Amino acid sequence: MTTTNARSLRWHLIRRLVALQAGMLTAIVLLVIGGLWAGGYLVSLEPDDDTIEIIRNAIHRSADGRISMQETPALVRQRTTLPDLWFVVRDRSGHTVSQGPVPEPFAKIGGALDSIGQARLGWNIGDRPRPTARVKWVSTPNGDIQIMTGPGGSVSWRRVASATSTLFLTAVAPAVLLMTLATLLATPIVVRKSLEGLGQAASHAATIDIDKRGTRLPLQDVPTEIAPLISAMNDALRRLDEGYQRHKRFLVDAAHELRTPIAILQTRLESLPSSPEISRVLEDVARLSTLAEQLLDLQRIGQVTNQFKDVDLVSIGRKVVGDLAPLAISAGYELSFESDIERACVRGDEGSLERALTNLIQNAIQYGGRKGAISVCVDEPATISVTDQGPGVPLKHRQRIFEPFYRLHGFDRGAGLGLNLVQEIVRLHDGQIAMLDGPEGGARVRMSFPPAPRVA
Repeated sequence: MTTTNARSLRWHLIRRLVALQAGMLTAIVLLVIGGLWAGGYLVSLEPDDDTIEIIRNAIHRSADGRISMQETPALVRQRTTLPDLWFVVRDRSGHTVSQGPVPEPFAKIGGALDSIGQARLGWNIGDRPRPTARVKWVSTPNGDIQIMTGPGGSVSWRRVASATSTLFLTAVAPAVLLMTLATLLATPIVVRKSLEGLGQAASHAATIDIDKRGTRLPLQDVPTEIAPLISAMNDALRRLDEGYQRHKRFLVDAAHELRTPIAILQTRLESLPSSPEISRVLEDVARLSTLAEQLLDLQRIGQVTNQFKDVDLVSIGRKVVGDLAPLAISAGYELSFESDIERACVRGDEGSLERALTNLIQNAIQYGGRKGAISVCVDEPATISVTDQGPGVPLKHRQRIFEPFYRLHGFDRGAGLGLNLVQEIVRLHDGQIAMLDGPEGGARVRMSFPPAPRVA
C-alpha cells in the first residue's frame, strides 16, 4: 500500500490549532493592549519622552538656585510643532517654572508627586475624558528635576512599528510559543484517546479471514464522525458473507446433483466387458467423480477442526493404497507402500487426510506417463509422500501448481482443484506441503505434519 499521499490527522490538527490559537491570541492581545494604551495605562505611543528630553536640555539654574528655561532651538521647534505645549518644571527645593496653558487639575499638584519617579495622569476614554499628562524625574547637571508635560504630539510610523515589534516580542510571541508547546504535547494525547476505538476496529479488521465469516468491526468508542464508515464496512462484510453462502450452497447443490448420474454411469460401465477403451472411460468417470467430491470437500474443509483426534498416517497410507491399487494397475503402474515406522500419529481428521492422499495418488496416476512405479512412503516424525516416475514438475511451476484451477498444461482434462484441495487440508492440520524431485526422476509431493503429543 502506498503512503505517498497519506496525511497525519495529528499533525493536521496541530497545524490548524496552532494557527488558530496564534491568530486569536494576537487579536486579543492587540485589542487589550490597544485599550490600555488608549486609557493611558501603558506606555503611550505619543513622543512625550522626546518633549521631556527637550525641556530637560533647556533648563537653566541661576546662582541663587532658581530655575529658568532657555529658548533652545529644539524647544522653539517643539512649540511650533505643538502650539498647545505646556509644562511645569520643579526641583526638590520647591523652585518651579511653567510655560503654556497648564490644565487646572495639574496646576495644583505641587509636590504631591515628589516621591513618584514617573507616572501618566489623566483619562481620555469615555464620554467625559480628562486631560492627560506625563510626570517624570530626570537627572540634569543642575540636580534632579521633575518635569510634567502634556501629550507629545503626532505619532510617526517608525514609533508605531517599534512599539508593535516590542509588544509582539515581549507579549504575543512568548504566549504563542507557550500555546504551541502545549498544543504539541496535548494534541497527540487527545487524538490518540479520541481514536482508540478506531484503532481497536483496525486491529479487529486485521483478523478478518475468509474462513471466519460473520466478523464485524466494533463500533464501541469509535468517534461519531467515523462511525458511518465502520457501519458501511460492516454492511459490506455482511453482503460478502451472504454472497459466500450463496456460492457455497450452489457448489454443494451442483456437486450433489453430479454424484448420482456419475455413480450410475460408473456402474453401467463396470458391467460392460473389459477393454482398453472401457478402462479409459472408467478413468474419465473416476475423474468426474473426483471433481464432484473435491467440490464437496472444498465446502466441508474448515468444519472438522472441532472433531480432530489422533490418527495414524501409516494406517491411512495402507488403506488408501489398497483402495486405489486396482485403478493404478489398470492404468499401467506399480503402486507400493513403504514405512520404516509402525505408527506416525498426528492430530487431525482422518477423512480429510485420506482425501488428501487419494488426490495425490490420483494426480500421479493421471500425470505419471502411464508407466513405472508410484510409491507412498511414511517417514518420521509425521511425513507422508507420493513419488512417481513421470516427467516431473518444472521448478518455475512448483509454487503455482497448488493454486486453484491452475493447470501445468493447457490441454489437461483435470479441473485444477486436486492439489489446491490437498494444500488446504494440509494447512487445516498446521502442516506443510512441498513439490520435490523424485530420486529417479518424476515428482515427489511431501506432506509434513506436527506429531501428535504423546500421552504419558
